Amino acid sequence: MPGRPRPLSPRLLRLAAQQEGLLSVRQCIGSGMNHEQIAARVRSKDWERPARGVVDTGHPATRDRADDPIAHRRRRAAVLGLLAHPGSVVTGVCALVLHGVQGAPIEVTPEVAMPTGAPRAARPPVRLRRSPVPVWVDVDGFRCVPVEVALAQAVPELRRRPAVALLDSALHRGLLTPSGLVAAHRAAAGRRGVARTRSWWGLADGRAESPAETWARLDCLDAGFPPDALQLAVAGPAGDVFARVDLAWRLPDGTALLVEIDGRDVHSAPEAVYRDRVRQNRIDTSRTVVRRFTGADAWHGRVGAEVARVLRPAGWRPAPLPAGTVLRVDA
Repeated sequence: MPGRPRPLSPRLLRLAAQQEGLLSVRQCIGSGMNHEQIAARVRSKDWERPARGVVDTGHPATRDRADDPIAHRRRRAAVLGLLAHPGSVVTGVCALVLHGVQGAPIEVTPEVAMPTGAPRAARPPVRLRRSPVPVWVDVDGFRCVPVEVALAQAVPELRRRPAVALLDSALHRGLLTPSGLVAAHRAAAGRRGVARTRSWWGLADGRAESPAETWARLDCLDAGFPPDALQLAVAGPAGDVFARVDLAWRLPDGTALLVEIDGRDVHSAPEAVYRDRVRQNRIDTSRTVVRRFTGADAWHGRVGAEVARVLRPAGWRPAPLPAGTVLRVDA
C-alpha cells in the first residue's frame, strides 16, 4: 500500500496559510512536487480541486480569520480567482473583501480580470471579467482593483442592503473619500443594473461602524422613521461623554429614543459584558427610551417595526440633530 504523502514544505505551508488554504498547481510544482503527488492527495481526499489549476489543502487561515468562517469563505473566494487565472487582478466584491471593506454577501463569486482584457477561457466557478484593468493596487500581496473601481463594478450587481453597507464601510474605514464616492458612482454609469441603484449612493454614511448598523438605519428609513442622529454622544451631568449610541431620535416631549445595535463578537467577553452593562445603566434614565438589537434583528426588519411602535404614538417628526450634538443625561 502507498505510504502517507510527505509533509508539505515550509514554503507551501506559508503560502497556504496566506491564501486561505489554497495553492495553485504552479506553486506546488515550483516547490518540488510533481503532478502525480498532487493527484494522489486529491484522490485520497486530503486535498480538493475547487477550480482547474487550484487545490484546497484545508490548511487553516492565518490571523483572526481562522475563527471567522464567513470571513474565511469570502476571502477564499477572492483568492481562488487569482490562483485559477495567474496574472489576473481581483475585481468587484472580491476586491472589496481583500481591501477589508465590510458588508459583502456571505456567498461571494470569485471574480478577476486580466490587465489587458484579452480573452481567456473561464475556469468555473471563477467569473472572468472582459474589461481591461489598467491600474491595480497591492493588498497583502494580492493584486486588486482600487476601491472606487471595485464599488463601481459591485454595487450595480448587488441588492440594496449589502451595497449600501459596503459603501458605508469603505467611507468609515477611510478607504473611500466623499469625492471618491462621487467618482465611483460616475464610473458605474452605463453598467447593467445601475439605474436601480441611483438613490443608494446618496444613502452612504461613513458613521456606520458595522454592516448591522447600516441595515438598521435602512430599516428605519423604510419604515418612515429616519434617525435624527447617528453615533450620538451621551454625557453625564458634568459633561463627560461616556457613550455614543448608534441611532437616536428626539421625541416631542424632550425625551430621546436611543437604539444600540450589538456586534456579533464585540460583547461576548466577560469584561465587555460588564462594561456594556455599566454603560447601558447610565444611558437608561427617566429621559431616555433605550432599545437594543442584534445584527439578526436588523437584517430581519425588527428594528424599524419597534422604532415605529415607540415613535408613532409619540407624534415624532423628523428633526435632524446638528453635528456635534451631545445628549446630557442624569447619570
